[in-house]
Amino acid sequence: MAPSVMASSATSVAPFQGLKSTAGLRFSRRSTASFRNVSNGGRIRCMQVWPVEGNKKFETLSYLPPLTTEGFLKQIEYLIRSNWVPCLEFSKIGFVYRENSTSPGYYDGRYWTMWKLPMFGCTDATQVLKELEEAKKAYPGSYIRIIGFDNVRQVQCVSFIAYKPPGAE
Repeated sequence: MAPSVMASSATSVAPFQGLKSTAGLRFSRRSTASFRNVSNGGRIRCMQVWPVEGNKKFETLSYLPPLTTEGFLKQIEYLIRSNWVPCLEFSKIGFVYRENSTSPGYYDGRYWTMWKLPMFGCTDATQVLKELEEAKKAYPGSYIRIIGFDNVRQVQCVSFIAYKPPGAE
C-alpha cells in the first residue's frame, strides 16, 4: 500500500509549462539617463586611492611620522607591560618579495635575522633602545624592527620598524 501512495503523490506535480509572460505585470522602465548622477554617498569626493608606486609601507606604525625617542620608549613600555618579550630583527631589503618561487603563499623576505637573542626578562625600555643603537652601528645599511613576542601563545603580537637605512623610502 505504501508504494502506491508514493506513486500517486509523485504524479500529482504538474509538468513544466515554460516561463510566464510578463505582459500582465505592471512595471516601468527607467531610462539610462537617470543613472548618470548616481553616487555612493555625499562624501565621495573625499575618498582617494592610496598610490602604490614608490610608496612602500612596512609594519604597524609605518603610516605615522617617524617616532621620536619618547615614542619608541612608550611603544616598548607597552610591549613590556603586555608581558611580551622584546626582540630586534634586521634585514637588508626590509619587505617581502618573490624571487625563488611564484607558487601561492610563498614569499622571500618574510623572515628577518634576529639581533642577538630575545630579551627575556627585560623590564626597562631603555635596555631595548641600547640594543637598537648597537644594531644600528653594526648594520647601518639594514632595516631594523622591534617585535613583541608572546612566549605563552607562541606568536608575534606587535612589530614596527625602528630604523630605516639612509636613503630608504
